[in-house]
Amino acid sequence: MTIDQMVFRIAGSFILLSLLLAVAHSYNWLWMTAFVGANMIQASFTGFCPMAKLLKMIGIKPGEAFK
Repeated sequence: MTIDQMVFRIAGSFILLSLLLAVAHSYNWLWMTAFVGANMIQASFTGFCPMAKLLKMIGIKPGEAFK
């Protein structure tokens, strides 16, 4: 599995988790959804993704997007 695949899976999981928590617990969990979305937008412009950097540091092989 590459960094690209893991970043998308982790981001999608965080979004779904925060939506579930917003429905079940408190609507304030939607701030987590907003944070993940904003981070994905900034990564598309700058090419800098903190999660990709962390995954690279632990030795996951890079894909095409986050070399």
